[in-house]
Amino acid sequence: MRLHVADHPLVDHKLTVLRDETTPSATFRLLVDELVTLLAYEATRGIATEPKEIRTPIQPMTGARIAAPAPLVVPILRAGLGMLDGMTRLLPTAEVGFLGMMRDEETLQAVTYANRLPDDLTGRHVFLLDPMLATGGTLVAAIDYVVERGAREVTAVCLLAAPEGLKVVEEASGDRVNVEIVVAAVDERLNEKAYIVPGLGDAGDRLYGVV
Repeated sequence: MRLHVADHPLVDHKLTVLRDETTPSATFRLLVDELVTLLAYEATRGIATEPKEIRTPIQPMTGARIAAPAPLVVPILRAGLGMLDGMTRLLPTAEVGFLGMMRDEETLQAVTYANRLPDDLTGRHVFLLDPMLATGGTLVAAIDYVVERGAREVTAVCLLAAPEGLKVVEEASGDRVNVEIVVAAVDERLNEKAYIVPGLGDAGDRLYGVV
């Protein structure tokens, strides 16, 4: 597993506003969108390309285009949905699938309740979107889900991660597939309720309100 922590003043600034408990939902949603676009730039550095012959107004040349099969962007519902526009803005040719997962607050295990993904992901580069990598259980389950269907590479884009969750993902990933985690910051720890500290609270609630 590879970990990439974005190091940029704009990332730090936007993340600080996100963390502030007084930031309203409308501003929170806007900043998540902007921050994910910045993270997407880092997350797509390793995306596969293939040669493409074109002609400029001056002469022919060999350029590059994103290779087939197209990358697949998968927001993990519900909070990951708030990251989708920011990711596809930078990667508009990607296809989009949806994976509904939630954490059982008693067992802290991930429970899958919705799936809108192709059955065959052979050779695909899958980008998983989930704002918070806390215990790691949800992300491990999502990685397992796409790897079992043939994904060749998995990149998870998260706003924040806890060291405990990163360790769980690293141990579960092993050598079976290339896994990269791209985050805006790695925070201190998890608290007794498995929330990231200092964190930013419940990302889903702050995006969409308490349901």
